[in-house]
Amino acid sequence: MTPVPNPKDLIHDQNNIYYWADGSEMTRKGDTNRQLVELSAISRPAQDAVIAAENETFRTDSGIDPKGIARAVYNMATGGETQGGSTITQQYVKNAYLSQDQTLTRKLKEFFITLKINGEKGKDEILTGYLNTSWYGRGSTGIQAAAQAYYGVDAKDLNACQGAMLAGLLKGAALYDPSLSTANHDRAVARWKWILDRMVVTKALTQDERNKCTDFPDPVKQKASATMNGEVYYLVETANKYLTSKDPSLTQQVIDRGGFQIYTTFEKDKVDALKKAVDDVKSESLKPDKREADKFVQVGAASVVPGDGRIVAIYGGDGIENGHYTNNADSTGIPVGSTFKPFVLATAMQYGVLTQNGPDGKPARINSDSQYLADDKSEIHNKDGAPVMGDDGKPYHQKNDSPGKPGYVTLKKAMQFSYNVPFVQLGQDVGGSNVEKMVLSLGLRKESLAPSSTITYPLGTSTPSAIRMASAYSVFAARGQQNDPYSVGKVLKDGKELPTFAKNPPKTVLDQAVADNITDVLENVAKAGTGTKTNALGRPVAGKTGTTDAGTSAWWTGYTPQLATSVGMWREEPGKPQLLSLNGTAGHESVHGGDFPTDIFTRYMKVALANQPKADFPDPEPFGQQVNSSGFSASPSASASDSASPTAAATAPTDPTPSATTGPSPSTSPSASASQTCLVPGLCPTRGPKPSKSGTATGTATDTAPASPGGVPGQ
Repeated sequence: MTPVPNPKDLIHDQNNIYYWADGSEMTRKGDTNRQLVELSAISRPAQDAVIAAENETFRTDSGIDPKGIARAVYNMATGGETQGGSTITQQYVKNAYLSQDQTLTRKLKEFFITLKINGEKGKDEILTGYLNTSWYGRGSTGIQAAAQAYYGVDAKDLNACQGAMLAGLLKGAALYDPSLSTANHDRAVARWKWILDRMVVTKALTQDERNKCTDFPDPVKQKASATMNGEVYYLVETANKYLTSKDPSLTQQVIDRGGFQIYTTFEKDKVDALKKAVDDVKSESLKPDKREADKFVQVGAASVVPGDGRIVAIYGGDGIENGHYTNNADSTGIPVGSTFKPFVLATAMQYGVLTQNGPDGKPARINSDSQYLADDKSEIHNKDGAPVMGDDGKPYHQKNDSPGKPGYVTLKKAMQFSYNVPFVQLGQDVGGSNVEKMVLSLGLRKESLAPSSTITYPLGTSTPSAIRMASAYSVFAARGQQNDPYSVGKVLKDGKELPTFAKNPPKTVLDQAVADNITDVLENVAKAGTGTKTNALGRPVAGKTGTTDAGTSAWWTGYTPQLATSVGMWREEPGKPQLLSLNGTAGHESVHGGDFPTDIFTRYMKVALANQPKADFPDPEPFGQQVNSSGFSASPSASASDSASPTAAATAPTDPTPSATTGPSPSTSPSASASQTCLVPGLCPTRGPKPSKSGTATGTATDTAPASPGGVPGQ
């Protein structure tokens, strides 16, 4: 009783309409390119590549994979993961005749239509239908449209190398279009090689013919649609990515077929202000025609509302009209440097340090007055007091961005001038796994994190996006409330609202007192530390700079009570996934987070908050206990905690750390807090860290952090 409709009457591609947060229209996207051709107009190598990739037995099978059907029905009935059609005939039926709904009714219809089609139509007719109804990405439905979109040729002229690449897209163009990201390119190359090898197995190619495909056939640059110019392309891409993550049935193929009204959270005035801030700073400072180091400079930025999660603005790049397709606001792979340090401090305050018990017998929850050694090239100890060993098997010594021996400083002061040594030691004291637990609760993605077991994990070797960094810092502004970032508030399909886009409820991930004290520490960074350029904003600001070793990236992530914004800067030549040094950019010997990223933040926030009243941060209530690192002396003369030299304070905006000061040597006198209980025997505050015999960093991880393209972050 299930009819077999005519596929030509069933596919009606429509526009999608995207709206700004105020309900006004942003753009219409309906550039789906669908061209029907006969099988004779599709090259035989392209046909064979698809068969080898999707269904090797296509020309002889019944069109049905009974085990696949049974598995899919069982998974749907039990709530398991559903799967696509197992044979080309089933996939053709799904493409042309049915909705993408994963339901038992749809699966049963697919089964019976497949049987009828296999009995009524020949294999060539089925293959023709499949190749004409499959989605290849780049708005292309059908292999003729795909051949033009990716290679600028007709389907009849596709060679085996090109055909194998296009066949790989059928597994999911969002993941296998090589032009979208480095990860996509790697996946596409691997699948391309596999398909060519399968073509040899199926005797579609001889080994000699296969060997001619030595170089991966990179596609031509995607043609820019006029409706997608400027930041609109990145806004639409961000919204679509959110749609597919929120509702698994909304694949990119379904979205491209159209009929959606998508109401985004983006505010046009803020998007324009962020773009202008980036463009103005770049035009004023960069001369790519005169300086090599000014070429390929990238900026990614995002702005999120604390306590809600709305993404109100992003800066994704120079625009697809200028050949830039990667969304820098959502880009991973860029180390965030010392913007990661507040997460380590938050861990110590929320979870406590493993080196000492508090009054309740649990790990002591510390405060920002705790004193930690900040001397350059200091030896790092694990929670049991033993030296941490570097990759060379010798005790590891951590470097600061600048030389000097400021002695013991409060963690607040260490954050102000972004010393590395105290936070690497604090990372050992709280445990890397606990820091990872903290950042995941703040909303960072597991896949963007470096291994938490690495010594320099606290220094920002991880690579979260600007969107995720702004969202994580917004938790401090929201006094401990975490909201997942979102870019779409409402979706209508054919005029009916979809129910899956309700905002997630907030989660409490930090005590209010912890969040307020972190804000107090970061407000000090903005006022008198490495982020003093934000003073020009004329309202309370909290935030942190970040700069990686070798100058491969620079960041500022900051917030007011109303808005959190993250700005990252790096250099990367299009098509060559390798970070270049920022040293020499704009004529600067080195570029730090307190330079251009902080400048962009300040210019943008002036406009974004122009119509909002100035708001103060809450006064932090006293919290935690002062737990000093091992070796700290009670003698007032032995602490440089709050006595940074005037020179240091004056040069902080341009120098990543204070100028070198002579600090006291570690003392072995009794701790000022003798009443505190030592958790680990032998790790009492009277034991001082062993000085480096060589006076230099000996662990190989000092200059190179594992799993980090940017090395060890400095500031």
